[in-house]
Amino acid sequence: MAHKLLKESYQYDSLLQIKDKLVIANKTFKSRLMLGTGKYKNLKEAKDSIEISGASIITVAIRRAQYAKNTGKSNLIDGLNWEKLWLLPNTAGCETAEEAIKIASLSKEINKRIGQVDNNFIKLEVISDSYHLLPDPIGTLKAAEYLVKKNFTVLPYINADPILAKQLEDIGCATIMPLGSPIGSGQGLYNMNNLQIIIDNTNIPVIIDAGIGTTSEANKAMEIGASAVLLNTAIAKSKKPQLMASGMKLAVIAGRDCYLAGRMKKQKRGQPSSPIEGIIYKSKQ
Repeated sequence: MAHKLLKESYQYDSLLQIKDKLVIANKTFKSRLMLGTGKYKNLKEAKDSIEISGASIITVAIRRAQYAKNTGKSNLIDGLNWEKLWLLPNTAGCETAEEAIKIASLSKEINKRIGQVDNNFIKLEVISDSYHLLPDPIGTLKAAEYLVKKNFTVLPYINADPILAKQLEDIGCATIMPLGSPIGSGQGLYNMNNLQIIIDNTNIPVIIDAGIGTTSEANKAMEIGASAVLLNTAIAKSKKPQLMASGMKLAVIAGRDCYLAGRMKKQKRGQPSSPIEGIIYKSKQ
């Protein structure tokens, strides 16, 4: 009987996961964990971590991909199975809207190289602050508007700004990607109120991007209703990246399950977990 119940529970979980997929611009993805590709010690460590994570979407800086191609050296793009993964080229390193637009135009060449000719995705990063690495809101909006008109599927990286998030949604961006905290800082989710407002007010996927350092932070992002999380340094710079990749995978799944299940209401005082009616009390001697 117990075996039957466990089997039925597993079938239910599998069915729920099949139905609950991440959808971006009418394309469906199995995993809600998205990974970057930098900062690993070597290619093998990066490949193993990506595989263990179960991630569906992998982001690569266009500048770095172009450089690797020109040098002819072995690189991560050539080592991954792009029949199972979806490439998200990004405009990392761009300081102006004009520069981001120019770099974005190179992404289609990279997509063709790996056989994803229908891939118009672009992770838009415009970062003029080289010290704090905070995104430029005006430059991001300007570049996003242009790229959307050019039929790119734009995933803009922004500060946790609810007004900008809504403006980007209104001009046709496919997602909103607010930072948890600055890139590579590992500070976690330091503006929960604004992140929650963005999630509540946005009708497209919200992906928490940057700053996540631990599995509990990835889990929390999913618990508050984020559609996905994107991270890199938390895995690449951990002492055991493959193990951290496994932990992040489970944290994202658990957080999503918690969000879909709906947490219990908080009570002002303790509540008995067993009913008090019908309790048999011992008679006093």
